[in-house]
Amino acid sequence: MLLELSVQNLGVIESSALVLGPGVSVLSGETGAGKTMVVQAIQLLTGEKADPSMVRSGAKEATIEGRFATPEGVEVILRRVIPAQGRSRAYLDGALAGASQLAEAGSTLVDLHGQHQHQSLLQQKVQRAALDRYAQIELGPLNDARSAVGRLLDQIDEMGGDAKSRAREIDLLRFQIAELEQAQLLDPTELETLADLEDVLADASEHIEHGTRAQETISGDNGLVDTVGEVIASLADRSPYRELTERLRGFQAEVSDIGAAMRDVVDTIEDDPRRLTEVRERRQLLIDLQRKYGDTITEVINYHLEASHRLEKLENHETNAAKLEIELDDARTDMAKQAKTVAELRRKGAPRLAEEVNRYLPELALEHASLSVKVDGDDPADDVEVMFRANSGTNWHGLSKVASGGELARVMLALRLVLTAGPPTLIFDEVDAGIGGAAALAVGKALSRLGVNHQVLVVTHLPQVAAYGDQHLVVDKVDDGTKVVSTVLEVEGDSRVRELARMLAGQPDSETGREHAAELLHEALKNRSQP
Repeated sequence: MLLELSVQNLGVIESSALVLGPGVSVLSGETGAGKTMVVQAIQLLTGEKADPSMVRSGAKEATIEGRFATPEGVEVILRRVIPAQGRSRAYLDGALAGASQLAEAGSTLVDLHGQHQHQSLLQQKVQRAALDRYAQIELGPLNDARSAVGRLLDQIDEMGGDAKSRAREIDLLRFQIAELEQAQLLDPTELETLADLEDVLADASEHIEHGTRAQETISGDNGLVDTVGEVIASLADRSPYRELTERLRGFQAEVSDIGAAMRDVVDTIEDDPRRLTEVRERRQLLIDLQRKYGDTITEVINYHLEASHRLEKLENHETNAAKLEIELDDARTDMAKQAKTVAELRRKGAPRLAEEVNRYLPELALEHASLSVKVDGDDPADDVEVMFRANSGTNWHGLSKVASGGELARVMLALRLVLTAGPPTLIFDEVDAGIGGAAALAVGKALSRLGVNHQVLVVTHLPQVAAYGDQHLVVDKVDDGTKVVSTVLEVEGDSRVRELARMLAGQPDSETGREHAAELLHEALKNRSQP
């Protein structure tokens, strides 16, 4: 619901802030005072196109901000800034947003009845969903059946399409798999191992020469081991050097081990040009396979497995396809069954919905009007449209073709009385256009009933409707000769009686008018308290 609305410099409204409650809030005021500006402010918050001409004369920009609460209790803040020059800006919960984002958010929060904008029930998909909810039609089985058909069609398509396409893919896969099988890829680190081996083989003679020379320097006659041995012998039995001598013995042993290890490494190095060629060829093969099938050897190995599975599926196509085709036939049969069930329920529910709505039309000053719900199209009969005619014998038209704003608003009111679902906040503008007397009282009472399950904001010029408000807001215009300023204030008690008296006879201080206004309020309160 709309908790709070702030309007700055929009049209004749200089600055107004409204705090709205649940139930029915009525908005009244003199003609030209700016009632429509309040509605327009909400329209702008819900994504309507902005125009710089909306900005109050002399102001740099208009700002509208609304604080809403979703049915789940989450607060949402929508904001719109319209500069006198330049493009408008939109904000959703303080972050920059597009007007389309405001429209998307607003469509779940507010529905406006009276003009053709922002009326979800004018959309056929919403009308279809409304009929389904009214008739308690469960769409789950149909949606599941449709999903099953779609999934099977995808699986059949994944099997390779037509025979020529399958044959081409089979040939390609066989070639690729043969190439990968011949490569015998087993070790994901083989490429790194080959790079190290190539480095050794490419400079084998130099490696052997330097290793042999180093080993001779360490372990040969008069080498490092012998030299350290001589030093140890010269210091033996000399107590000042006992500790250092032990350390030298450890060093001599380590150097001796290094010499032996050096010899072993030299012995493993092959000076084999043929082996070097083999390593280079193998390494290039792996690089080429990576270029074709993956960025790493692991990916190439995985591709080999996937290609093998894919080839197996394609080669077994006829068997698998026949099985899937049987499953597809069964799924299509189930989908047709579920579609038929939904269509039958829609065709049964449509006249019941129309009949229930039509019961409200006469008391809403639509005595000769009627509504029907058209259900067409192949099963599941998705072509659902609410039709309307203003007079008996005239042609039926879709709701979006209804010309009169007030007429349309009252039809929407009747629909909303029957359909409990919808956005939490409903706004009715022009709902009382062209009516009065008993019809006006009926509209007020209908709005009151609607306010039990929705927050309702109604712009009205009729006291009979205004009396049914749980909250009464008045747009007041002041013209000091240089500028016009409109403000929105809540009226209660005696102030509300005066406003109703003004609406009745244009004389807020008339004793007769005030008595009549008080009587209206009393009757409205009594009617609201009735079930």
